[in-house]
This record gives sequence, C-alpha cells and structure tokens, in this order.
Amino acid sequence: MPHYGFLSTHPPTRCGLATFNSALAAHLTADGTRGGVVRVTDGSDGQRALPGVVHTWSARTPTGWRDAAAALNTFDVAIVQHEYGIYPGRDGEDVLPLLRRLAVPSIVVLHTVLRQPSARQKSLLEQIVAAAGAVVTMTDTARDRLLVGYTVDPAKVTVIPHGAAVHAGGAVPRRTRPHLLTWGLLGPGKGIEWSLRALARLQDLDPTPTYTVAGRTHPKVIEHQGEAYRAGLHRLGAQLGVAHAVDYQAVYHDQSVLSALIRSADVVVLPYDSREQVTSGVLIEAVAAGVPVVATPFPHAVELLTDGPGLVVPHQDPAALAAAIRRILTEPGLAARLAGHVRPLAAQLNWPAVAARYDALAGRLLAARSPAVSVASA
Repeated sequence: MPHYGFLSTHPPTRCGLATFNSALAAHLTADGTRGGVVRVTDGSDGQRALPGVVHTWSARTPTGWRDAAAALNTFDVAIVQHEYGIYPGRDGEDVLPLLRRLAVPSIVVLHTVLRQPSARQKSLLEQIVAAAGAVVTMTDTARDRLLVGYTVDPAKVTVIPHGAAVHAGGAVPRRTRPHLLTWGLLGPGKGIEWSLRALARLQDLDPTPTYTVAGRTHPKVIEHQGEAYRAGLHRLGAQLGVAHAVDYQAVYHDQSVLSALIRSADVVVLPYDSREQVTSGVLIEAVAAGVPVVATPFPHAVELLTDGPGLVVPHQDPAALAAAIRRILTEPGLAARLAGHVRPLAAQLNWPAVAARYDALAGRLLAARSPAVSVASA
C-alpha cells in the first residue's frame, strides 16, 4: 500500500478544507498505512498541531514551500488540497514551486474552479494542473468548467465526489415541531437572511417550524468584520418576529453531534448567494443522510439535486424558498420520495468508498511511474 503525504489546512484549523483533508487522510490510512500531514497555517490559531502532522508550513516563512516539499517527498504519493486562498503568495502561488519540486507522484484536489478567473488565477491553475500527476474535481460541473475554460490535459482530470460521513447511531428523538437546519461557517454570502425571511412566511403552519443555524463565524470574516453578520441576523429575526424560533449554535460541532443534528432535521436549507460553488461538503452530508434539501442554484446543488433528493429555488427569493419548504413539510409523500433518490447515491458518497477511489488513482500513478523508474535505475 502506498504511503500518503497530505498538504492542506488541517485540524485544529476549522474550515471545510481542513475537515475534508482530515477525513480523507483518516480513511486512506485506516488500515495502518503510513501517512502524514504537512499542515498549512497562517499562524493565527496559535494551536498545537494534532498527531499525524509531520511538518507545518507557515505563511510567515519565506520559501517555506521548500521544507514542505521535502516533507512530502518522504512519502510515496502526495495529495494536495487546492484553494486560491490557503497558500502563501498572491493567489496562493507558492504551491506551484512546491509541486514542481516534488519527486513523488502528486494528486491535486481542486475545491474551486472559477468560471471567470482573473488572468493570473487562470494561468496559475493551468500551471498547477500541468505540474500535477493527476487532478481531482468533485463534480462533473467542475470538470467541465476546467476543460472548457482552461488549457489543461483532459487525461489528467478525474471526478471523485466529496466524501460523507456514515450517519450511524441510535434513533434521534422526533421534535414536536418541524425542524429546518443550516450549518457551516457563517459569513456574508451564506444567505441565512433569506431563510429568516422564508421562515416568517411559514408562521401560518401548525405547528410552526424551528430553524437551527449551527456554526461559528468564518475566521477571516471575524478578522475583517467581527460578528457584524451574525448581529445583523439577530436584528432581522427580531424585526420579522421569528427570533424565538431560531437557535443559533455558534460552535464547531464534532462529527457525532453534527450527525445527530442532521438526522433530526426535516429539511436542510442551503440558501447560498454563490453562483460559483462547485463543491459543497454540507450538501453532500445532507444528501448522504437522506434529509430533503432546499437549495439555491449554485453549481453543485444544480448537479446533485435536479431530479434528485431536493428542490432548487432561485437566489435571494424568500417566497420561493418558503414555498419549497412548505411543500416538503406538507405535501404527502414528497419527503419520502426525495429521500428515496438518495439510496443509489449513498454508497458512492461514503468516505470509505471515496477513499478507495483515491487509492486506486494513486495506484495508477505509481504503476505508470514504475517502468520509467526501473529504466532510470538500470
């Protein structure tokens, strides 16, 4: 079995990339396979790295990519998570010399593929794909966008879905009122204000729904805006007369608590303003748990929910959002039909199945490399 090195943000950092990398690393090394994480950090969290982190690449260290590459070269395969904002340099450009310095095969996982990148972002991503041994997108939409909008080698691109936890455990007690849920890091663009306006339109239901908004404010939002977004939501809820029905849980739940919370929901609401989001871990988790989803038409939602386990409504349209939620809560059999669409997907989305596909991709890279290595050493 190959030994895996991982390059990413990583717990105790709390962000979607760190959570993804932690889960992927855990499942690829679950059988005792050696693995190690090169953790990327801006140094702001001040927390000690968790076990399994073999090196820390601080954004405050000039040319820190050299030591990070050296750490990754002690493994058989490097798996690199890519977002423009996590690596040092303009648009995270310092990841490029790292990739070029790797002596082992690399798999770069693209969490964002912009439809309208700047010229610099486009050039950088094209060079990253050229330097990588293989590239993974998590949706067909992202793959198509990459192949149409960028000059890349299609043979390098593989689609592997975002993994989801297996939501096991005892039965969750049924709530006496319908339960709506949104979770994840909070900030402008999350669209919670549209959900609050939709909730106000559902006050004629009996019983009236409750709404849980679980998650801390995004650290970068805190840094630049403090808690202004969250405070604005509280004010809006009071103005709309629904503050009593909203439970803000400003914590980062561990997987067991989050799983129970998801399974207690009647509808997961994803009212995002983004028209660019090609990957949503929250969406995958909701779908894998079999909970009906109402979402705005960001690319991942359109791909996964159209004729599938949820309903898609226009952006920034609380009337449409409320109407879709009302349908799921009141239309006989609709919630069960939507949940029924999950079953064919669930087996492909659980983390063990996703990790197996990364393992197979790594095996292909190593197999393709072996003849060349043998000739060079002869």
